[in-house]
Amino acid sequence: MKLFAPLALLPGGWDENVLVTVDARGDIESVDTGVAGAGADLHLDVLLPGVANLHSHAFQRAMSGLTEVSGPGQDSFWTWRQLMYRFVERLEPDDIEAIAAQLYLEMLRHGYTGVAEFHYLHRDTHGRYYADREELSLRCIAAAREVGIAITHLPVLYAHGGFGGSAPGDAQRRFLNDPDTLLSMVSTLADRFAGDADVRIGAAAHSLRAVTPQELTRLRDGLHELDAGAPLHVHIAEQSREVEDCIAWSGARPVQWLLDNQPVDAHWCLIHATHVTGEELRAMAASGAVVGLCPTTEANLGDGIFPAGEYQRQGGVFGIGSDSHVSTSPVEELRWLEYGQRLLYRQRNLLAGGAHRSTGSTLYTAALNGGAQALARSSGAIAAGRRADLVALDTGHAALAGRRNEQLVDAWLFAGNDSPVSDVFVGGRRVVEGGRHAAGDTVGQRYQAILQRLLKDL
Repeated sequence: MKLFAPLALLPGGWDENVLVTVDARGDIESVDTGVAGAGADLHLDVLLPGVANLHSHAFQRAMSGLTEVSGPGQDSFWTWRQLMYRFVERLEPDDIEAIAAQLYLEMLRHGYTGVAEFHYLHRDTHGRYYADREELSLRCIAAAREVGIAITHLPVLYAHGGFGGSAPGDAQRRFLNDPDTLLSMVSTLADRFAGDADVRIGAAAHSLRAVTPQELTRLRDGLHELDAGAPLHVHIAEQSREVEDCIAWSGARPVQWLLDNQPVDAHWCLIHATHVTGEELRAMAASGAVVGLCPTTEANLGDGIFPAGEYQRQGGVFGIGSDSHVSTSPVEELRWLEYGQRLLYRQRNLLAGGAHRSTGSTLYTAALNGGAQALARSSGAIAAGRRADLVALDTGHAALAGRRNEQLVDAWLFAGNDSPVSDVFVGGRRVVEGGRHAAGDTVGQRYQAILQRLLKDL
């Protein structure tokens, strides 16, 4: 397949009259510039690499908006979690697949081309394993394959209810696992999808409070034995209470403890890392790990604001995720990443990366690189050998009128709410055409039906 665009964002910057040839595997075979588009199969207005969503809990999409009623006391992540626990009690495998399919379809329509599913829901409603231990993982992967998004699936080790190996609560019974069982699940899934270029298997530790140091080391070593290139993700330093509890347990802050006790490198993705010191920032940046930022969820939960400007100046790698899915658009994550800094420091264009630079392009390029790294996927650039994960913008959209080059990305991220995304390609397959997904009606109707039941009397 050959795609032609008068304007495309290439690794070296914007270029004109670009012809992208995609091979049968879904990889980019060649990129030619300054050519005519007469032989192209498709003509598009503007072509960009698709960005990866590096942090997702798919089932939480169905409870978005349900926690916006104030409680009797001060609301926080910890009070939000109470409703999440109640909601999780209702979910059956068909529900999880239907919710994930709707979520992933929404992501595609907004311009995400890949997702890292941080999957900690393993057991049935009674806390027992399904006959197939990987049942719920398979449902998430089936949803991704149905709608055509690339997925890096991360079965999560969740063993304890708090720091120091404390016993889990009954509300956590569906999440529980031990390192060896979790690694066996990872191995089974990796073997099953070994031939699928759009399915990648890694693993995650839920958090330092949910695993012991020994369990984390066993997970890390076991994953490396299975696949030395597999990604390992972990929630860390999301809430101030978590930091306080970690200090009480270990005498160290969460990020400090992790960097002192694990060989954190480019295979790791540290989710949130909201509450960090300057020294921790410098150490994270030096490690090569990706910091996974989820600004809409972090704002929704009242977590705090990550010091993104200082981390950027240290050369740190970051990507974006939608986490609890109060938003399913990369635009809103990147917009609020910058806006959070503006509100904090009462200045503008704080994440542009230097003088006379486009804030939108800087943020988008960073998210491309960090997202591809966190998903362990050869995406994030329009270049030979990369996966053909691509997004086309409609220059006829009012928000993009008269814009060129960096102005297009700035306008997309900061100048409107209607999406100008016209077409989306994942591994060379056109999964969104003219702003629509072919499975939208079917997936949407199924989602509506299960929500009627799930939300009754919640």
